[in-house]
Amino acid sequence: MAFRTVMVSSRCKLEYSLNYLVYKNSETEKLILLDEIKTLVIDSLQVSITSSLLFELMKRKIKVIFIDDKHNPEGELVPYQNNFYSYRKIKSQMVISQEFKNILWNEIVVMKIINQAKNLNYLKKYDSYQLLVDYSLNVIEDDKTNREGHAAKVYFNSLFGKDFSRDDECNINKYLNYGYSIILSAVNREVKILGYLTELGVHHIGESNSFNLSCDLMEPLRPLVDSLIIKNEINDDNFKLKFIELLSKKVKYVGKDIFLDNAIKLYVEDLMGYLLSGDKGKIHFIEYEL
Repeated sequence: MAFRTVMVSSRCKLEYSLNYLVYKNSETEKLILLDEIKTLVIDSLQVSITSSLLFELMKRKIKVIFIDDKHNPEGELVPYQNNFYSYRKIKSQMVISQEFKNILWNEIVVMKIINQAKNLNYLKKYDSYQLLVDYSLNVIEDDKTNREGHAAKVYFNSLFGKDFSRDDECNINKYLNYGYSIILSAVNREVKILGYLTELGVHHIGESNSFNLSCDLMEPLRPLVDSLIIKNEINDDNFKLKFIELLSKKVKYVGKDIFLDNAIKLYVEDLMGYLLSGDKGKIHFIEYEL
C-alpha cells in the first residue's frame, strides 16, 4: 500500500524507469519505488518531468501537487480515468436529497466548532472555549443561524487578536492557506478516485469553485491545520514540510489509529456513502490529539 509523501524542492529531472521514479540532478541519482508513493509535491519551478512519468503517476492514481513561485499549492494532476463507473456515480450524486445534505452540513459544522473549541481549550482560553461549546449545541438545520460564522469570529479573535482578519497578508494567513490547501488536495484526490465531481457541494455552491464538495468535507480538519501554528511548530523555514508531514500524523478513525492520509480516504468514502443512502451510521469524523 502506498504510504510515502515525496517532496521535490530543487533543480532536477524526474523520469520513469522499471516501476521507479528516478530523481536526477548534477550530483546524484535516486530511485523511489512508485508503489510506495501516495503523494508527490513539486515545490520548484526548476523541475523537469518526463511525459512517461506523468502517465505512470496518473495511471497509479498518485496525487501530484504543483507549488507556485510563492510556494503556495497552485494545482494538481487529475486523471480522466478515476473510476470505471464515474458516469453512474455522477448521476447518483446529482440527485442526492437536500435533506441528506442539510443533515450532513449540520454534523460538519458541529464537529468543526468542537475542534476549534479544542484548540482554545489547549491555549487555556476557557471563556471562548465555553462560548464555542455553546454554539456547537445550538446548530439548527443547515446552520440557518450561522453558528459556524459566529464561532469563526470568536475563534480567530481569541487565537490571533481582535485585529486579525483572514484577508490580511501576513505569515499566519500564508501558513493557514498552505496547510488548508494540502488537506483540500488530499480530499480532492479521494473524491476523484471514487468517481464523483468535486464541483457539486453539500453547502458550498460557488460557481467558480472547482472544489465545492471537498471544501465542505474538509471543514472539520481546518482546526488540525491551525493547531500546528498555535503550538508554535511552524515558521518560514519549515511550514511547507510540516504541513506535508501532517498527512502522516496518527489520528483516530472509528476507534482505530491510522495515518491522516488514510483516514481521509475512509472519511470521504463514508460520507459519500451516507449522502447516497441516508444511512447516518456512515457519518464518522476524524479525531486527533493536540
